[in-house]
Amino acid sequence: MSLRVVDTPAVPAKPVKAEPERHAPPARNPGFALDLDWVGRIHMNRSALERRAATIGTRRTVKKDWQAAWLLKAITLMDLTTLNSDDTPGRVERLCAKARHPLTQEIVDGLGVAELNIQPAAVCVYHAFVPTAVRALEGTGIPVAAVSTAFPHGLAPVDTKIREIEESVAAGAREIDIVIERQMVLNGDWQALYDQIRAFRAACGEAHIKTILGTGELATLNNVAKASLVCMLAGADFIKTSTGKEKVNANLPTSLAMIRMIRWFAEETGVEIGYKPAGGISSAKTALDYMALMKEELGTHWLEPHLFRFGASSLLTDIERQLEHNLTGHYAADYRMPMV
Repeated sequence: MSLRVVDTPAVPAKPVKAEPERHAPPARNPGFALDLDWVGRIHMNRSALERRAATIGTRRTVKKDWQAAWLLKAITLMDLTTLNSDDTPGRVERLCAKARHPLTQEIVDGLGVAELNIQPAAVCVYHAFVPTAVRALEGTGIPVAAVSTAFPHGLAPVDTKIREIEESVAAGAREIDIVIERQMVLNGDWQALYDQIRAFRAACGEAHIKTILGTGELATLNNVAKASLVCMLAGADFIKTSTGKEKVNANLPTSLAMIRMIRWFAEETGVEIGYKPAGGISSAKTALDYMALMKEELGTHWLEPHLFRFGASSLLTDIERQLEHNLTGHYAADYRMPMV
């Protein structure tokens, strides 16, 4: 397969094919020419993917101290999120305060992990609340991610969506979660999807771009896989399942289809792309299943914030409850560990 690197502002001209340093962000995806032959060769076997996904939670379990360690890791992979229609600056400030101190002091002291400085990977908010979040997180190093491009439907003029990205970046967002127009996938208009993602990537500049596919609205796993590849060819740093607003959000079979496209893309180009499941991931057990899936399919080094994220709003509460159970043998009530 012959791939041509696409010129994209502020990124290297060629893919990095050498093995990246572990635990350090690799060179960004430079983007490649759209390869419709590659897109056309994609075929996902739904029944095989479902059978494989069904084994994740049954064959791989972690208990006691090992479970606590994995759950602490899960916090560092989390985009702590509030994307509600009734969001206010006060709610965003409270979420950022939680990001600064995601665990109660009793849990931190009991587990002896103060020196680890456990914090989420990012705080994700609507475009309008980026300045509020940036101020509230000043000095922490925690980046702000903005959902831009007419989230969650993505149905706005392209110029409007590009301007929203640019304004989010100017306000201090270091990551941009964009949404694709699902009709482009349903109609098989891969060139239009590619061109739009390239334009969004250019508007992001140095900010990393996560492309939200809205997988629950793409009809088939073939469409999910093809959309994943087109977004990666266009220069996406992450591919993400859902906005969290669809009827069907993240699930393991869909995740497996996307992860295998990430693996294929890395084999062909040497470029490693991040993955972000979002929507409906609210329990610690579910988070562990996704982490096991990533470890088995892509390797342990993909369990780092520059290559894997959870989009979550209530997951942290359940993780705190599980960690307190590890310490005391009892589950705390939810209200003892409020988010906002």
